[in-house]
Amino acid sequence: MSLIPVLNGFSEKNHTWCAEEVPLDQIAKQFGTPTYVYSKKALSDAFNAYEAACKKPNGEHRARVHYAMKANSNLAILNLFARLGAGFDIVSAGELARVLAAGGSANQVVFSGVGKSKQEMIAALKAGVKCFNLESIPELTRLNEVASELGVVAPISLRVNPDVDPKTHPYISTGLKGNKFGIAYDDVLKTYQEAAKMSSCKIVGIDCHIGSQITEISPYLDALDRVLDLIKALDSAGIKIHHLDIGGGLGISYTDETPPAITDFANTLLNHIEQKGYGHLEVLFEPGRSLVGNAGLLLTSIEYLKPGETKNFCIVDAAMNDLMRPAMYEAYHAIVPVKTNTNTETLTYDIVGPICESGDWLGRDRALAVKPGDQLAILSAGAYGFTMSSNYNTRGRAAEVMVDGSQVHLIRERETIESLFANERLLP
Repeated sequence: MSLIPVLNGFSEKNHTWCAEEVPLDQIAKQFGTPTYVYSKKALSDAFNAYEAACKKPNGEHRARVHYAMKANSNLAILNLFARLGAGFDIVSAGELARVLAAGGSANQVVFSGVGKSKQEMIAALKAGVKCFNLESIPELTRLNEVASELGVVAPISLRVNPDVDPKTHPYISTGLKGNKFGIAYDDVLKTYQEAAKMSSCKIVGIDCHIGSQITEISPYLDALDRVLDLIKALDSAGIKIHHLDIGGGLGISYTDETPPAITDFANTLLNHIEQKGYGHLEVLFEPGRSLVGNAGLLLTSIEYLKPGETKNFCIVDAAMNDLMRPAMYEAYHAIVPVKTNTNTETLTYDIVGPICESGDWLGRDRALAVKPGDQLAILSAGAYGFTMSSNYNTRGRAAEVMVDGSQVHLIRERETIESLFANERLLP
């Protein structure tokens, strides 16, 4: 099985896979493996595809992009998006600190997530974030108390759970009744009415996010219509909404998926909002995967080829701690040899890592013509790759590099073994 997605920024040239103008084997030689490799062009082009729909011909915005940075939070990537004009969607105080360290503006940050602590609320209020997306009455009550203690007013929106099936993996579906996210649709109006009574909270928006890796527009339109009905009901109740946050979740092509093109997707939703009479609202998109997923890959080297009675194993130096998605979701990532071997027999392999778990696999049943010492590129790894990586088995996390044309920039050093236990202490 070998399904290669259509990529921007990565291609095969003269039998060698390249990141923009740089051969991947050159990157492996310079920086070692495993290493995450990102294309600046692919990142910029994906952002500009959203901007093509978000900007009016006169330069004004009818919508803004707030990058969902949980997909990939490297400072260089955040800085690139900040330079391009992005806001940010965060889910922790740590992510807020990253945005600020990368040159992002707090007043263009929306703070999402179901479990904000008091300390995180304080940090966000002091920084001056654009909005808190709240997901329960207890969270609303706590934020009002914290803001009152600080003598400030917290800008808020409520996250609606519209009970819409996004038709994606159950682990990344967030808009159904059984999910932990958002406020039940039938409870939204009364919750807004409670919020309107709170002296230290100011209602500024309404929020909805139904899931991730969604490849159809219809679930978005279904959710959007339900939220627009709520805005109408809120207006009738004297509660004014200033912005509509429609979340993110647009999928990418890992194999043969055919998600809508970014600009077409954004235009469809924005035009729908205008046709329904709500074009005056500020609209927020919160894309993550669709900005970074196919703009990155994981470069790894083959340690051993191990023939087996029922399977052949290609053992590489990357593992489930580096790329968790296959083990966690049984996710498919296309895997290609960095250089074509014309004199090597093609065999079917499971690509596995050195971790002591049967779940440590990166690809199954792949036809490869390879030998030990070769490099493989695990494609479509820019989203939820490094951010979900760990130090399991006391393995240092991978290096990260950004390619810009013919230039390669190290944007995260490889972790050393010593750094992994630098904060630990022996008993006296």
